[in-house]
Amino acid sequence: MNNNHKRINDMDAIPSLAQSKRQVDRYNLDIDAQAILVASRLMAAGAKLGHASEIHFSRFGLSTGRYRLLADLEDNEGEELPSQLAEHLGVTRATVTGLIDTLERDGLVSRRSSRDDGRQRSVILTEEGAKKLREMAPEHFARLEAMVGLLSIDERSVFLDLLGRVTQGISALTDELDSKPKGNISKE
Repeated sequence: MNNNHKRINDMDAIPSLAQSKRQVDRYNLDIDAQAILVASRLMAAGAKLGHASEIHFSRFGLSTGRYRLLADLEDNEGEELPSQLAEHLGVTRATVTGLIDTLERDGLVSRRSSRDDGRQRSVILTEEGAKKLREMAPEHFARLEAMVGLLSIDERSVFLDLLGRVTQGISALTDELDSKPKGNISKE
């Protein structure tokens, strides 16, 4: 199967505007079907991106989370507390501990007493970890550039703005609803 045929089939699997309208009508909702379509397609793209990301990083013997932890250490002078890593990566301390354990086993990070507070243990990017990032950088960044290569510089700027605004709305999926729904959630 060639890539063009696969792309067409992928797009067929994503809800259409007509499907979104049928769903909204089926439940008698006062909701913009196009907004549902955009959100549905964004969620589908996010799932595909997450899967592709794991395949991409597995080429380098990493996962997305392990790469992000190494990159965050590199961006922060090679040393951070686990609590800082968890905050920067937006994950729990338990998740960070698991990432650190695996990276330490692989020799890419180590733990030592913090240079700022000897009572705490810092995570250190080892020379082997820094070498891994240097070696993978050319391919990694070339693939990222290729992923958005169909967009012009102006389109990328607009996309970044739109993505930032959509990202602000992600909490709508996770936040608790007040006793009174915000906006027009359903017809009354």
